Amino acid sequence: MSAAVVEPDFDRERLIAAIAQDAHTREVLMIAWMDREAWERTVATGYAHYHSRSRDRLWKKGETSGNVQRVLEIRVDCDEDAVLLLVEQSGPACHTGARSCFYRASRPGGPTAP
Repeated sequence: MSAAVVEPDFDRERLIAAIAQDAHTREVLMIAWMDREAWERTVATGYAHYHSRSRDRLWKKGETSGNVQRVLEIRVDCDEDAVLLLVEQSGPACHTGARSCFYRASRPGGPTAP
């Protein structure tokens, strides 16, 4: 029995959230946006491609830094408007040089919360 191919609903949403997570450690690395072209390129090549909202164009993660994301698995959420990419990250994921874009922490309730 083969599984049906699941993909985001780009007819409803032009851009969908794409969360990159380390496939081995499960650390959340980054969030970006995908359009149909980025989705198709990711599926075809096995490397993460995203849509840059600021430049309004396709980009391959690591195209300038070399810090590519090899995609091992893609999961589509129940509403088909977000994806989770389980990746092998080469080098840092964040443009700041941090391993993850989620390197800053805050506590609910502000700095005085226990």
